[in-house]
Amino acid sequence: MNTPQSRREFLADVGKGTLLATLGPTLAAELGITTAAAEEATPALTFGGLEPLVCFMQETPLSKLQPALAAKLQQGIPLKQLVAAGVLANARSFGGEDYIGFHTLMALGPALQMAALMPDRQQALPVFKVLYRNTNRIQEHGGRAGEVLHPVAAGTGTPPGLHEAVKRRDTAAAEAVFATLMRNSADAGFNALLECVQDNPEVHRTALPYRAWDLLDLVGREHATTMLRMSLRYCLNAEKQRRPEWDEHGALLTRLIDEHRLMDRTPGTRPLEDGVMEKLSLTIFAGTPAEAAGAVAAALAEGFDPRDIGEAISLAANQLLLRDHGRLPEWEAPGKPPGSVHGDSIGVHACDAIHAWRNLSQASQGRNVFACLILGAWQAARDKQGQPFTEWQPVPSRHQLNAVTAKEAAGLLAELDANIRQNLQGHAAAVVERCGTAGVPAKAVFEVMLRHAVSEDGSLHAEKYFQTAWDEFHRTRPAFRWRHLLSLARVTASEYGRPAAGQAEARALFGV
Repeated sequence: MNTPQSRREFLADVGKGTLLATLGPTLAAELGITTAAAEEATPALTFGGLEPLVCFMQETPLSKLQPALAAKLQQGIPLKQLVAAGVLANARSFGGEDYIGFHTLMALGPALQMAALMPDRQQALPVFKVLYRNTNRIQEHGGRAGEVLHPVAAGTGTPPGLHEAVKRRDTAAAEAVFATLMRNSADAGFNALLECVQDNPEVHRTALPYRAWDLLDLVGREHATTMLRMSLRYCLNAEKQRRPEWDEHGALLTRLIDEHRLMDRTPGTRPLEDGVMEKLSLTIFAGTPAEAAGAVAAALAEGFDPRDIGEAISLAANQLLLRDHGRLPEWEAPGKPPGSVHGDSIGVHACDAIHAWRNLSQASQGRNVFACLILGAWQAARDKQGQPFTEWQPVPSRHQLNAVTAKEAAGLLAELDANIRQNLQGHAAAVVERCGTAGVPAKAVFEVMLRHAVSEDGSLHAEKYFQTAWDEFHRTRPAFRWRHLLSLARVTASEYGRPAAGQAEARALFGV
C-alpha cells in the first residue's frame, strides 16, 4: 500500500521539476512585445484532464448549476473532484484579488471536510452550497473573459528577491521570480512567499496561503504554483495601501529573532504544562502586541515545542471570541445585526488568523517556523483593536449557565438546538459547557452545529470557522479544548436565520 504524500512532499516534488511553466505575459514583456500584442497572444491557464470540469464550473448558468452538479454525481464523478474543479476555476478567475472570490476559495476545502461528517444523503449539501456561491461570483466577475491568472514563464538561474519585487508593486517581475523559485525549489518558493505575507499580518493575507497550501492534496502537486500565486497577487494588490506602520512589527520581529538567536536554533520539543500554557495564553491575550510577541519569542528560545506555543496563541484568540460584545450598531450590515459575532467579527477573524499562522509555522522551514508564531501572537494581541476585552467577561455567564434546564445528553442537545434557533449566543455556549461537564460526546455537539453551518449563509465564514473550531478542538489538550466548542456555539447561534443561497434547491434535489 502506498503511503499518502504530505503537502510538504508535494511541494518538494514540484521543486524537482514536475511543474510545467509555459510562455506568458512576463516573457513577452521581457522580449519587448507591445502590451496589445502580448494581451492578444496570452494563452489561457489550463488544467489538463480537469479542464472540461473547470470550464463547467465557470460557464454553467446558475439556474442550471445544481441539477447539473447532481447529474455529475450520478455519472460517478466524486464529490472531491467537483471541489477540485471549483478550486481551480476560482483560482484562475480571481487570482486572490476578489473579496468574495477568495473567501469562497477558502470555504471549498472546509466544505469538503464537512461533507464527510454529514449523513450519506446530505453529504453533497455543504459542497453544493459553496460551489453555487463560486459559480455565481465567477459569472458576476465576467466569466471566462474576466480571468485574472494566466500562464507565466519561469526564468533561469537564481532569481532576484521576491519580497523586493512585491514592495515595488512589480507584478510581472514578482510573478516571474516566483515561478522560477517554484521550479527550482518549491519549498524555497513557499518560504519566500511567506516573507511577503508577513509584511502585514491580517486575516485574509494570512489565511489565503494556508488554505491554498491545504488544498494541494486535492488539486494535485502540478498546480502548486497556481494555488500559491493567489497569495502572491493578494500581497501585490495590498501594496497599494502600504502604510508606515507596516514596518513596525517587521522591525520588532527582526529584533526578537536576533535577541533570542532564533536563527541559530532548531525548533524545541519541551512540552508546556497546563499551568504554563494558561499563563502564556493570558499574557498574549492581555498584553500589548509587543509584549505578546516577546513572550512567544522567549518561549521559543527556551526550547518549548512550537506546536504547544501555537496552542497557547489559539487559546488567546479564542478569548476574543468568547468575550466579544459583537457588532456595534454603526457597523450593522445586511445579515449582520448589532451584537452578532459571525462573519467578519473581531473574534472569528482572530481565531481564523491564528489557525492559519499555526499551520503555516508547521508547513514552513527555518526562520518562518518561529516568525509565523511570533507574528501570530502579535496579531492576536493587536486584534483587541483598543477595545476593553480584558474587562469584558467571557460567555457563558453564571446566569446563562443557571438557565440550562436539561441534564441528560438528548435534552441538552435539544436545548442547544433551540437556543441556536433563537439566536441566544450566550445560552447556546452555556448548554455546550454543560454538555462538556455531563460527558456528552463532542461528536454529538459538533453534529448539531454542523447542520446549521451548512444551512445558514454565515456571511462567507461559516465553513472556514467551522473547520477552525474543529481543528483547534481536536489538537488542543483536554483541559482547554471545549472552549473552542463554546465559541462555535456562539457563532452558530449568531448566524442562524439567514439561509444560504441555493440550499433549498439543493435539499429538494436530494430529498432531505
